[in-house]
Amino acid sequence: MIVGVIGGSGLYRLFDEAETRVTRVSTPYGDVELSHGTVGGHEAVFLARHGTDHSLAPHAINYRANIWALASVGVRAIISTAAVGAVHPNYPVGSLALVDQYIDRTQGRVDSLYDRGSVQHLASADPYCPKLLEHAVSALGADVIPNATVVVIQGPRFSTRAESRWFAAAGAHLVNMTLYPEVALAAELNIGTVTLAYVTDNDAAPSEDLSAELVFERLRAAQAHIISVIGRIAASIPHDYRPRELIAAGEVANVLARAAV
Repeated sequence: MIVGVIGGSGLYRLFDEAETRVTRVSTPYGDVELSHGTVGGHEAVFLARHGTDHSLAPHAINYRANIWALASVGVRAIISTAAVGAVHPNYPVGSLALVDQYIDRTQGRVDSLYDRGSVQHLASADPYCPKLLEHAVSALGADVIPNATVVVIQGPRFSTRAESRWFAAAGAHLVNMTLYPEVALAAELNIGTVTLAYVTDNDAAPSEDLSAELVFERLRAAQAHIISVIGRIAASIPHDYRPRELIAAGEVANVLARAAV
């Protein structure tokens, strides 16, 4: 089994450069650059969500191309990372959380691969793979906060204070800009996902003067720790892991049979 790793803000490379093989995959939605290596005892493929130079804003990421590319090389489990702001006091700056629910507040993003003669209604009550979450929680123990709910906003701007209070009142713990539609698209191709969220800030709280510079500074300081935890999550995934079949296998095969451009 091949594990996919999607690096969020601050994580643009995963493997030792001398041991990394880079390929370019042509998909029906555009080309995607993948890095190949190993993590946690698994063959692995790494993708930088924002590009290796952080040139892609959240709303401009080619989510369909990314997920199609990972599926096409045999990825069946994805570990993704995400920089998040916290709107709940139980998620202090510097903490790690495992997300199990999201609230979508994005606009205009293409969020399905089934747009050509096949309508598929994805079950999303549990958008993240329960098995992967169970393995990750067991592996990380007290080093991670489980069962986090994240609001995915459009970006690239940060929240207003009113929005931040609204998200907290809605039951959210964290705020992010990129996890939707990424997680849903992976599920449409029967790929299980687990997301490791790193809390960079307190969103729009009056106590913090939030800026992109502050977020990236904290991400740089935490990068080695985040990479280490990714390895621990990967090592917890059994080699015989099988994701849920949320969409009929034949429908998935039809999507993956589409000609690249």
